[in-house]
Amino acid sequence: MSRPAPGSASYRAVLALPRARALFATATLARMSYGLLSLPLLLAVRDGTGSYAVAGTAAGLFGLASAVLGPYRSRLVEHRRAALPALTLLYGALLGCLAAGAALGMEAWLAVALAVAAGVFPPPVGPLMRTRWGELTGSQEQRQTALSLDAVTESTVFAAGPVLGGLLTAATSAPLALAATAVVAVVGFTAFASVLGPAAVHAPAAADVRRRLGPPSAPGFGTLLLMVLGSGSALALAEVGVVAARGAAVAGPLMAVCAVGGAAGGLLYGRTRWRASARTRLLALGALAAACYALPAAAPALAAVALGLLLAGACSDTLLITAYLQVDTLVTAGSRTEASAWINTAYNLGSAAGSAAAGILIARYGPAPAFPAATAVLLTTTALATLLTPRPPTARAAV
Repeated sequence: MSRPAPGSASYRAVLALPRARALFATATLARMSYGLLSLPLLLAVRDGTGSYAVAGTAAGLFGLASAVLGPYRSRLVEHRRAALPALTLLYGALLGCLAAGAALGMEAWLAVALAVAAGVFPPPVGPLMRTRWGELTGSQEQRQTALSLDAVTESTVFAAGPVLGGLLTAATSAPLALAATAVVAVVGFTAFASVLGPAAVHAPAAADVRRRLGPPSAPGFGTLLLMVLGSGSALALAEVGVVAARGAAVAGPLMAVCAVGGAAGGLLYGRTRWRASARTRLLALGALAAACYALPAAAPALAAVALGLLLAGACSDTLLITAYLQVDTLVTAGSRTEASAWINTAYNLGSAAGSAAAGILIARYGPAPAFPAATAVLLTTTALATLLTPRPPTARAAV
């Protein structure tokens, strides 16, 4: 079914592509500002207003605005690259104002308003980087390797960022940590923009996107989003269920095992040449992930839970990589940055829905239904994707 990819698709070869190292390094720095943000933002608003309720509302609305508007920011930057520095300055300035207000004390409405406003402007570094990988790589094998490296790096940054943000907050203060995060954001995004290069011109696509409010209408893209939505929802169900059943002390290491599985799976996936099409792999990964969540549902011993989460992490990350890989196959040039952002939005919305559903289930029935529910969600979305997605003719060209 598969074999190792040739040397031209190695991670070293991918990083040797023109400007790849500079793009990769600056994108990683820019992404680090996102990873750092969660704890300083929450604790700074708590310090400034004296209320965890206000802080939670501000952080939640920031995340919602960032996720929902992400595709539209990506569309803007995809067709007007000059908007990227403006987004960077507005985002950094709003975070700086929020940090200053937190240090001096501020009204709850102002804290929430600044957080929501900041959530409108985060530059779309991930979608832009994935589009550049597609432009730099010369084959499907190289693109798979590049996207795998990119996804693993992004996951690692988002796993390490909260730890570093917590340490920075403990060493200084929450407002200072938030201000430092704003500085990292401005420096990182500015450096990334300087090596990104000009946007390619796709006039017909630009005319089309101005008339469209939702995702690209490419055949098969909607069910691709459905699979990603299901994956994010299932993982969130499992995470909340683990915390409720095992407590924070055990849940932390278990979720670290899940992250390790994602990184290892992504790196292995990127160096393997697959004979099956990307569409077939996506459906297979959804079914495999369902089986991974079914393992701890059937055998709730700690070892089974750890093994299930390890394998589920691998399936979840590789499913995302496969979804990103299909963007170049399903979506026309000129809309691929936006399409990549829609995948992120689908995953984040799925994660939010899964967390909310887990809370309702656990409140009524305890933590036991969390893993069965995660299994059911993935089986349902995979079955729907299998039934509803036509096999696009271009899918045969996918890796």
